Amino acid sequence: MLLQMNKITKSYGALKANSEVDFSLRKGEIHALVGENGAGKTTLMRILYGMETPTSGSIVVNGKQVAFHSPSDAINSKIGMVHQHFMLFPTFTISENIVIGREPAKTARFDRKQAALITEQLGTSYGMPVDPWKKVEDCSLGLQQRVEILKVLHQGAEIIILDEPTAVLTPLEVKELLIAIKRLAAQGKSFILISHKLQEIMDVADRITVLRDGKLSGMVNAADTSIEELSRMMVGRELLDLHKEAPARGEKVLEAVQLTIKGEHGKPKLDQVSLSVHAGEIVGIAGISGNGQSELLQAISGLAPVDSGKALLRGRDVTGKSVRSIREQGLAHIPEDRYQWGVAKDATVLENGLMGHARRYQRGGVLRGAAIRQLVSGWVEHFGIKTGSIHTKAQYLSGGNLQKLIVARELAQETPFLIAAEPTRGVDIGAMEIIHGELLKRRADGGAILLVSSELTEILKLSDRVLVMNEGRIVGELPGLTATEEEISLLMAGG
Repeated sequence: MLLQMNKITKSYGALKANSEVDFSLRKGEIHALVGENGAGKTTLMRILYGMETPTSGSIVVNGKQVAFHSPSDAINSKIGMVHQHFMLFPTFTISENIVIGREPAKTARFDRKQAALITEQLGTSYGMPVDPWKKVEDCSLGLQQRVEILKVLHQGAEIIILDEPTAVLTPLEVKELLIAIKRLAAQGKSFILISHKLQEIMDVADRITVLRDGKLSGMVNAADTSIEELSRMMVGRELLDLHKEAPARGEKVLEAVQLTIKGEHGKPKLDQVSLSVHAGEIVGIAGISGNGQSELLQAISGLAPVDSGKALLRGRDVTGKSVRSIREQGLAHIPEDRYQWGVAKDATVLENGLMGHARRYQRGGVLRGAAIRQLVSGWVEHFGIKTGSIHTKAQYLSGGNLQKLIVARELAQETPFLIAAEPTRGVDIGAMEIIHGELLKRRADGGAILLVSSELTEILKLSDRVLVMNEGRIVGELPGLTATEEEISLLMAGG
């Protein structure tokens, strides 16, 4: 056995993130690790990567017991990790990020040309081409994920931990990545794959370990199980089969008219985009990351200035208005980047939940503490947000639990228009069921929803109409009931 983690326990005060968890990995194996948000998957892997110290338990690599006190120790033992949330230097180029720690030198100076060559060769080898000279701060989320994966591959790790590696990739990029993982496993590399995408896991994994509430729920061979069985092991119950009723479109709630945001070298980031969203419908936006979806949402919500065109919310021109004034006109927003736009990590769960609701929960200028606590506690229970208490700082919640908090907060605004950008990114299958159900309920109640998702299955499951973006433009519209992933993917790629 290449790796054995024995009886791993990790406690944070009274909270046990892991409780006597066993995990093993064979040479050349792809072993998936699944579970609900807060089940302890990432904590277990942070321990393996030296980012956390176990309260008790042992780790054995190649028959030798080890104790990692930092990621450097893990890297020296040929263990690499691609994190769910990027750990890149924004002002560095892609090649500088990839070779950092193993920089090529020429006459005792950093050889940028050689670093660029290494990066180009890596990208070509693994089907993930990148521009080595481009700065990370100018990269889309999908491109940043590529950089993270290439960085670990460059380190030559024998054990590679992938924490939600496909969360921001397109279907084609996911397919290429899974092919690369299988090819590397056949060459003797060993993978630990954390993912909420059970179909991807079934497609690529040899064995699957399931955690629930910090404990080992079970370990199965992928060939001997099913998505339904894995779901039951993760959640502890049968999942509901959500049904989408035919749309009952009402009045036009949002109208975008030739919205344009200029880009570099004369090429616009958003190019004369026009669309509408009516009451009682969900309009899905599909596209490869970096093709104008982010700019469209920022233009509508007031997060980015518009060079030309206009946005109308319930017939009122909100172009160029402040975020606050647009929200007061009836907009709620689940942002695509929960850390940049969605939460204040140093604030508590309660304080983050209050954001946008403060005016409704005050009397005579004084906040109604009991009512606010009841509100947020209700979200924690309904959405299954795993937290020690509502007074816990947001930074101590897993990414999926933060996502559930943001979704709960924005849905509770009960606005006529909702932007839902990557609403289920990083959440478990049980939470996805709840969020999808809430979005369909909002639609049934007459809400207008603009949905942006990198998950085509989510787009097809929820959308009444699907708009596809490519290079800042809307290049096609398909009916949600009959559209296929193949049709959408072709339009996404410029076909």
